[in-house]
Amino acid sequence: MASQKNAYAKTRLDHASETAEDYVEVILRLSHLLDPQGDSLDRVRTTDVVKQLQVAQPTVTKILSRLEREGLILVLPRQGIQLTEAGEELARKSMARHELVLRWLRSVGVSEQTAELDAEGIEHHLSEETLAAIRRFLDA
Repeated sequence: MASQKNAYAKTRLDHASETAEDYVEVILRLSHLLDPQGDSLDRVRTTDVVKQLQVAQPTVTKILSRLEREGLILVLPRQGIQLTEAGEELARKSMARHELVLRWLRSVGVSEQTAELDAEGIEHHLSEETLAAIRRFLDA
């Protein structure tokens, strides 16, 4: 019974960090997008995050406030959202996990569209042991 309790606790903890990972990943991706003239975007705005995640403005504002309290982002009035060093590190780790899971799903025959959707959910719940096994599988 104790192992089940631990499994549920791990899942709850994974869910708690999932939102933060998704948001910092989106902010990092948006910050590297180019505007129509080919220049890097100067800033990521709350409305950019709303559009990308297709979430209501008040929800995004609430989560951005939480991420700022946690030291993952800075929200600068009229300047936009910036990742802190910790936020960028979390975003890069999350993106790497996503890419690894995506490659693995494609390698076992999952369609591109389904692999992308499934990877988005799976990536937050895999242990380091499982990720290492996937890396070995892909490198074999």
